[in-house]
Amino acid sequence: MSQRQEKARGFTMLEMMVAMGIFLVICGAMFELLQLSQKKYSSETQLSATYQDARLAIDQIVRDVSVAGYPPVSVYTGVAPAPFSQFAISPVAWSPNYGTSPCTVIAGGGGTCSTPGDYDLIVETRLAGDSFVSWVWYHLDTTKFTLYREVVPKTSGDPLARVTSAGTMVPLLENVMNNPGGQLAQITANFPAMFPGGGPQPLFQYSCDTPPGPAPCGQAGAYNASNNIRDVDVTLIVKTPQQDMQTESMKLVELNGRGHRLNP
Repeated sequence: MSQRQEKARGFTMLEMMVAMGIFLVICGAMFELLQLSQKKYSSETQLSATYQDARLAIDQIVRDVSVAGYPPVSVYTGVAPAPFSQFAISPVAWSPNYGTSPCTVIAGGGGTCSTPGDYDLIVETRLAGDSFVSWVWYHLDTTKFTLYREVVPKTSGDPLARVTSAGTMVPLLENVMNNPGGQLAQITANFPAMFPGGGPQPLFQYSCDTPPGPAPCGQAGAYNASNNIRDVDVTLIVKTPQQDMQTESMKLVELNGRGHRLNP
């Protein structure tokens, strides 16, 4: 009788506590791994979405630059002059003195024009489906860190005054950090390769047509003029909307593209 009672004995309180402790440790480790996995997934998702948004913005700029300068005034040579809004004087509109003396273009500023510049570009072209030439304005607001795009029909007068007064620009890309203002020191410390020289980075850089071939506009000599722009190099430095959940630091992506004007 005593032997049967001995075999039916259950767990002691100490054994139950040890087992429960082991179970809680395993559960805690599993939940910690799950949390880390969720943070990593969230960070990678943000980074991927930021990359895709920047890629779409660069693709749009490249498309507009590629068709810049169409149709050129030479199309109407030998025929009755076309209305001013029917042809492109230049692939890139400049300000001031548009229509007379083109401005010089120098990367990093220092040229004789407000646009084209490091953060402003006005493409002059006829978009698909239109019967008139438009000005396509790209403008980086360095206080809101937002890249805007605006399309307005070409008119007489200064193009920059026309696009800024239209008030129809729409956000193309947010969190653009090429010129991060008060955050520059922190960002350059964390991402020195993206900010060579420790200063703001131009969004647009230009190459001009010269007899030997395209050259950086600042080195093109007499050909350093906005109506000679052939290529526009685009650099976008974009921040993810939220900090990285693992490191609690900001994340940046950098994308580069080149728009090559196809029209004469």
